[in-house]
Amino acid sequence: MGFYVGAYATSPNVSLWDAELESKYYSQLKAMINIKGLEHPFVGTLHAHDDDWFLANISRDWDFVFTCVPGIMGALGENPHFGIASDNEQGRQAALAFMRKARDAIAKLNAHAQREVVKYLQIQTAPNRSKASGSAASLKASLLTMLEWDWQGTKLVIEHCDTLIEGQTPSKGFLTLNDEIAVVETLNKIAKKPVGILVNWGRSVIETRSVDGAVDHIRALKKHNLLSGLMFSGVSDQDTEYGKWQDSHMPPAPTNDLRFGAPTSLMTKEEMLRCLKISELDHNDPDAIVGIKIGIRPRDTTLDDRVDYIRDALNAIS
Repeated sequence: MGFYVGAYATSPNVSLWDAELESKYYSQLKAMINIKGLEHPFVGTLHAHDDDWFLANISRDWDFVFTCVPGIMGALGENPHFGIASDNEQGRQAALAFMRKARDAIAKLNAHAQREVVKYLQIQTAPNRSKASGSAASLKASLLTMLEWDWQGTKLVIEHCDTLIEGQTPSKGFLTLNDEIAVVETLNKIAKKPVGILVNWGRSVIETRSVDGAVDHIRALKKHNLLSGLMFSGVSDQDTEYGKWQDSHMPPAPTNDLRFGAPTSLMTKEEMLRCLKISELDHNDPDAIVGIKIGIRPRDTTLDDRVDYIRDALNAIS
């Protein structure tokens, strides 16, 4: 077993699509024995560029966690009312239609693999409430609908993103963790397959402006027995190539044994290990999501160096 990797964030295909280059990248990922699968971006189709290429290049041994945030952020750019927590009915229905496409993509990947390889679907509680109205009631209504669908063994898990904080420009501005917990606890009393909640390290730190924020969110979810996973994605409180308090998936800070990193990252090896210990999540547990998602600056960083960033980050939490 091993870790999930949000490989799309580290891909050498930053703005263009080069299938040959991406194939070389995937070949190196498949050679890493501590990767058990990918956190895969869902944007409305199984793969953003080429479903057939994706099916031909993945490892038959990988499991998958789909994340809806790339598609959601794209949709919000066109319609600020989009989201499963939207109080605008058209925006909420548009988000449910998007989730149905995710269900269909999961079925396509499972059929190709001839097993249930998609373990989780990470959903996010859009819209950005600095631009549109969202509520726990709307989230509950959407989840009630989604829980009626056949997910072929995939578990729904809310990835908590930064919420709206007074006097603070949000990155995502979605629902509060308390609202998400309240909705999930209510639904899990009747759900055949319980919904979980995942902590993204960087997004919790962006919300709270403190590394302790990730710890607090982990502890809150453990208290309610809802913690499904922990993804490490960094952030900085300084103006850098990655931005200040930006959700740019900053790599961890470098150390003597972590050569490929970002010097101003708040996500240190010590903080990662602290969160893992408190979470009590085991990356070898097939039912737990533990992994990394890192973006790379400068954008012209070589393929080999990008893979080394992944290798070092995984070694930091192994």
